[in-house]
Amino acid sequence: MSQILLIHSSVHGQTVKICQYMQEKARQQGAEITLATLADNPSLDGFDKVFFGASIRHGKHRAGLYQFIEANKDKLEQLPSGFFSVSLVARKPGKNTADTNMYMQAFLKQSVWQPKILEVFGGNLDYQHYPLMDRYIIRFIMWLTKGPTDLQTKIEYTDWDKVDAFVERMIHA
Repeated sequence: MSQILLIHSSVHGQTVKICQYMQEKARQQGAEITLATLADNPSLDGFDKVFFGASIRHGKHRAGLYQFIEANKDKLEQLPSGFFSVSLVARKPGKNTADTNMYMQAFLKQSVWQPKILEVFGGNLDYQHYPLMDRYIIRFIMWLTKGPTDLQTKIEYTDWDKVDAFVERMIHA
């Protein structure tokens, strides 16, 4: 059985939730996924496959993601690997695939590593869960993009069938 490392970078928790779901789905199929946070700078040693899940914060993936990739580029290129991005923009048709999502395209331009397995998932909108400043920044962005602006809104945009399909790709990579 292959050992899969799934590294996550999450701001408000949806990326972690997706990773935990992936871990459980893989377990149900007899595969083992080890979760690690990017902040812990995990070692890739002992793993047969490496995947990343990263959320968007204020229009960008965190700088630490690119630093980690740069430091581990050689190993990443030797192993089956992939990347998924989580954002509220991915809730919209036409922006919910790796080819059409502006954040994924920005990642691919900025990253020295070009993973073969890519995906984009919609995030979670929960105004009451955000710190005050984030609440109003996200609300303004939602207003600009014609999304929900009611501060009581709580909507999960993650397509769990799409997540299931990504788990299959991870297992069989």
